[in-house]
Amino acid sequence: MNSKTFIIIFMIFGTTSHAADNALAPCPSSPNCVSSLAADQAHFIAPFKIVGAINAASLALKNALLSQERTVITEEKENTLHAEATSRVFRFVDDVDVLLDNEARLFHIRSASRIGYGDFGVNRERVEKLRTQLKAAGVIE
Repeated sequence: MNSKTFIIIFMIFGTTSHAADNALAPCPSSPNCVSSLAADQAHFIAPFKIVGAINAASLALKNALLSQERTVITEEKENTLHAEATSRVFRFVDDVDVLLDNEARLFHIRSASRIGYGDFGVNRERVEKLRTQLKAAGVIE
């Protein structure tokens, strides 16, 4: 594969941006990403404030993610979690990254499309659905 081919493949498919041990990747300028660490209103979404035991909240978060159609957890570390959600028709993959801030008792979250420009609000909807599920489980405010 020559370098031009690699660049074209990179431009088409993009890259995945998993959470580091203490940070989430920033959102791109395109409107297909939300993050609780975003500085701008267009991409910002509130983090999840944990109530009760952090372990119970973490388990509820994993269960909520897995309950969403075509979503799998692909990586889990002590303070981070990465999941992939695949769209039904075109099989596009969105990345969901969660960062646990033990001290602040927060789950910071980022949901972003890997490719394309817009997402028709799918990433924001995904995070808000998780918020609703976790509130119903009594593990976040």
